[in-house]
Formats: sequence, C-alpha cells, structure tokens
Amino acid sequence: MSYTDETKQAFASPGPAPTIRETEFAAPGATTEVPHTIAPPGGRYLSRVPFLLLLVVVAATFVFPSVPAATDNSPISAADTAWMLTATALVLIMTPGLAFFYGGMVKKKNVISTMLQSYICMALLAVIWVVYGFSLAFGDSIGGLIGNPLTYFMMHGVIESKPWPLAPTIPLLLFAMFQLKFAIITPALITGAFAERIRFTSYVLFIVLFFTFIYAPLAHATWHPDGLLFNFGVLDFAGGTVVHMSAGWAALASAIFLKRRSDTTHNPARITYVLLGTGLLWFGWFGFNAGSAMGASPLAVVALGTTMAASASAALAWIFFDALKGRKPSAMGTCIGAVVGLVAITPAAGFVTIPHALAIGFIAAVISNLVVEWRTKTTLDDTLDVFPCHGVGGIVGMLLTGVFASQAVNPANTTGNGLIFGETKLFLIHLVTLVGVSVFAFAGSWLLLMLTNLITPLRVSADEEHTGLDLTQHNESL
Repeated sequence: MSYTDETKQAFASPGPAPTIRETEFAAPGATTEVPHTIAPPGGRYLSRVPFLLLLVVVAATFVFPSVPAATDNSPISAADTAWMLTATALVLIMTPGLAFFYGGMVKKKNVISTMLQSYICMALLAVIWVVYGFSLAFGDSIGGLIGNPLTYFMMHGVIESKPWPLAPTIPLLLFAMFQLKFAIITPALITGAFAERIRFTSYVLFIVLFFTFIYAPLAHATWHPDGLLFNFGVLDFAGGTVVHMSAGWAALASAIFLKRRSDTTHNPARITYVLLGTGLLWFGWFGFNAGSAMGASPLAVVALGTTMAASASAALAWIFFDALKGRKPSAMGTCIGAVVGLVAITPAAGFVTIPHALAIGFIAAVISNLVVEWRTKTTLDDTLDVFPCHGVGGIVGMLLTGVFASQAVNPANTTGNGLIFGETKLFLIHLVTLVGVSVFAFAGSWLLLMLTNLITPLRVSADEEHTGLDLTQHNESL
C-alpha cells in the first residue's frame, strides 16, 4: 500500500484504529473495521500540539488576568444593553441552526462530522477571540488593514474601557461578545463546501488561519472607524462582505482545492433537520441584523422589518421559480431560498426601505437559483452550494445596497444614496470593493488551504470517505 493512501494523517494516533461494531453499515452479528491511517514520522508529536497550545493559553491567564483598574463612567443605556444581550444570544443560536441546516443535507454517515464542524467553532473561536481575535478585528488600527494584536490582548482593558465609538451606549465587553458571534459563524459557513471529505484536524487548523488572515482583516477594514473600507465609504450593515462574501469565496476555493467527492449523489439524511436549522437561522438572524443597530432604536426596528421582508420574498421566489421551471415546490427549496434572502439583506438591512427589501430578496433568490443550476452542470463539487448561496447572495446584497440605500432611512450613511435615487457614488464604491474583497478572500483562502495541506493533509482517504466521516474521524455514528 502506498504512503499517500495509508500514512498521510499527521494527527492520527500511531497505532491502528479499533474495530467498531456499526449496525448502520453491517449486518447483525457482523463487524465493520474502520479504515485507519498510520501517522508519518513526527505525527505522534503533532497530535500533542493542540492540547499544549491550549495549556499555554490557560497558563497565560495567570500572567494576564486583565483585572479592571477602574471602570469607565460613560453613560450606559439599560435598554440598549438589554437588547444587545438578547441579540448576542440570538446570533449564537445561528451556529447550532447552521449545524442542523448542513447536517440534514449530507449523507447519514456524515451527519455528526458535519454538525461538529459548526459546533467546534463556538469553542475554538471564543478562545481565539479572548487571546488576540478581538484585538485583530477592533484593536488600534495598523494602516486601516488590521488591528494591533496587543490592544486588547487577553481582553486587557475591555471591562473598564470606554464604549466602542459606534456603540456608545453599551459596555465595550458586550460589543466584543456580540462581534464574537459573527466571528464564530463565518468559518462555520464554509464547511458546507467541503462536507463529506475533509479531515477534522485539518479543518480546525484551516479555520484558525482563515479567521486570523481573512476574517479579522476584513472586519477591521469594514467596521473599524479607521478601517480602509469604512473610510472608503462602504456600507455593510451586518456582514455582506465580512461574513458572507469571505465565507463564500473561501468555500469556492475549498471546493476546487479538495476536488470532487467519489460519490456526489445527493441523499439528504434528514430534511426535518434542514427545516429545524432554517427556523433557528431565521430566528437568530433578527439578532444578527437588528442587533447591528447597536441599540434598542428605531433603526433596529427597520433592520428587523427588512430582514423579515427579504427572507420571505426570497423563500417564495425560490420555490415559485422552481415551479416555473417545471419542478415541484420543495421544503429544501423553501429553506434555501429563505437563507439566501437573509444573506442578501444582511449588508442592506439598516440602509433600505421595507419594499426595497422585498425586491432584494426576490432578485437574490432568482440569481442564486440560477447559479446553483449552473453549478450542477459543472465539475465543481461545492457540496451544499455555499458559494451560490452565501457568496453570490452576499455579492448581490452588496450591489443592491448600492442601488437601494437611502440616507433618509439611516442618517449615519454619509456616502450617499443608491443608484435608484440618481446617485452613482455608493454603487461604484461597492463595485470596486466587491472586486477587491473577492480577490483577497479567494486568493488568501487558497494560500491558506495550501499551507494547511503542507502541515497536515486536508482530505480523507478514499476508504475513509466511503465509510463516512462520522466513524473514521470521530468513532461515532447515528
């Protein structure tokens, strides 16, 4: 047997994997031996690295306890704080929602692994955020491109510091926790593109790199008062570029890099999981968008209204467009359409009117539907159509923000009105930004995939893929 097939698993234990009795795949009384790989030289040492790194972080808490020196006395609104606490919890529930949404779409033998890829982000990104993530995204600006990693290292000064300039009525720590939830779900979105064929340990390394070198710079450039895109005049209310375009382009790069699965047939494990996941995503998205108003304000109500209108319009547009093409209206189509509408309204939620939100949802759903249909006719294996839904949805949403944005809706919009009001500045700014962000997110993700693959192979073996990632990666099954 070749080294390539049998030995490229850097984090695997040096001994053979145990034989597991698996009634899903074996007849009663029979056993199924889970394919295993033998770690190459040094593999047993690499497997210790994650635990040792976490141990270092825990040890650092004794050196950097971040005890507040003196609490800032800036006026804090109890109402705004209460709403943002609620919104923060709402955004967090989107990640379990995404886990069910994706988990229901994959084959039964890959449900657990797919769902865990979302859940692990809640733990991993939270630790990174405390150590250096918040600093990279919102620390003192370095050239408008990235934050100083030492500004809030180990959350130093966050408890006692003044509120964030763009969220002046809530504690800085609450702002940090709200933004953390965005950082959690963004890499989780990518998982649908390489579902059913990525090694778990390699995935963990990739999302650490993705957050550090793709997400954090985009968040800083777009949402920091000294950020490059912020000062360029880009309007991104809740993450069209930062969240959905970055995840969408990373998904496309991942799907190309990891190549096609050996079995590309679509056999959803549980459509009921997809329905449940959509409900959780839809519910949580009100915190995602309305919470981005940073307070219990009329603007938050506008964002809530536009979010509802766009998602509803998109859900209907998807299944009606399918019917127009001779297909039956489906639960899957309704769910995907709703999510596309939520994606598209994300950058525009606090800048457009409710009727225009209906148009945004409709346009995004039709375009994404066409891109999904095109994708099925190519060799591209984006397992759960992350790029057509999140990448294209984010692009359409950003462009349509440049078309429909109104300063009457949000006076904080100092760039200008959208194309429909006879002004071109905002639309052209968004057009240029889309090109730059697309190149950065795709090329950067490709380089990070290459780096990850050099350290530890990204793709599972053919035998592991055939058996399923639940068993081969986690020794668990439904």
